[in-house]
Amino acid sequence: MASKSFILQVLAFIFIFSPLVHSIDFNFPAVFNFGDSNSDTGGLVAGVGDRLDPPNGQIFFKRPAGRFCDGRLIVDFLMDAMDLPFLNPYLDSIGAPAFRKGSNFAAAGSTILPPSPNAVSPFSFGIQVAQFLRFKNRVLELLEKGRKFQKYIPQADAFQKGLYMFDIGQNDLAGAFYSKSLDQILASIPTILVEFETGIKELYDQGARNFWIHNTGPLGCLTQNIAKFGTDPSKLDELGCVSGHNQAARIFNLQLYALCKKLQGQYSDANVIHVDIYTIKHNLIANYSRYGFEHPLMACCGYGGPPLNYDSRVPCGKTKVVNGTEITAKGCSDSTEYVNWDGIHYSEAANQYVSSQILTGKYSDPPFSDKMPFLLPLKF
Repeated sequence: MASKSFILQVLAFIFIFSPLVHSIDFNFPAVFNFGDSNSDTGGLVAGVGDRLDPPNGQIFFKRPAGRFCDGRLIVDFLMDAMDLPFLNPYLDSIGAPAFRKGSNFAAAGSTILPPSPNAVSPFSFGIQVAQFLRFKNRVLELLEKGRKFQKYIPQADAFQKGLYMFDIGQNDLAGAFYSKSLDQILASIPTILVEFETGIKELYDQGARNFWIHNTGPLGCLTQNIAKFGTDPSKLDELGCVSGHNQAARIFNLQLYALCKKLQGQYSDANVIHVDIYTIKHNLIANYSRYGFEHPLMACCGYGGPPLNYDSRVPCGKTKVVNGTEITAKGCSDSTEYVNWDGIHYSEAANQYVSSQILTGKYSDPPFSDKMPFLLPLKF
């Protein structure tokens, strides 16, 4: 762990003083986030009454905190870097949540397309946008009633000046592999992105002007997909990832990038930023030891032991009876050595690395400029 901390400190030093981007004064009044489990800070748990058990949340929160992770997510690190509080889930009404600095509409398992009957999450992108519209309308109603609610909700101008973040699409692709061929999945990508564009347009029409759009990561390198679809070695690439899944992710990302370029031209008064998450995560997996990790593909919290330590029948922290035997998916002794947390999601240490790379500006189009985004001093 000491070596990991040293490496991250060195990376932070390099990034802060990197000549690739300009350091500027930057301040968003609020952030509104849309997505799936990559950025869900408790939406699914609250929305469907799901339950996360230890060791989820063990690193930072010391308890399960609505995140499918041992600690913080990428969105948490980005919020911290902007000197903003962690985003409260829109769906969580317990504990008097404060939404003054924004709200999180992301929910684990969510898709861009409307959910299928057996979907993990009913909160697809269209639903999340609809929830935002209700949130905005309700905020404006409350603001008209006076100052009583102002410390809990955003100011009216936050909806135009705020940052709108997106990390969604992974589940549209990953879920499709259980019932469709690769060619069918690739043919569906334009339809998926039409739905995404519709949501973006609706937000733009409501006054949104700052869009931060993540592409999807290397799906074929997730432990769950390797365990299910990688039993035939010929289907794996040189890193041990499922080739078909990564091909689908790359083609999705190419078309998403083209959509972002279209939106940049179409919405000349807006900032539309495309962030290449795929390259960041693929580089981490390909060069894991350089960044202080020991296990690029094996899950930390799981069951079964090496090489993958993953059993789809037993989620992280759960105990099940399988073939008459009680088994438990337990956490590893040191999650900072693992890129993957539970077979599906990244560890806090991996999220920390990805966040530091995002903040360099090297993986954004357009590159970080004096308008947006920006280079922020890293706190990790």
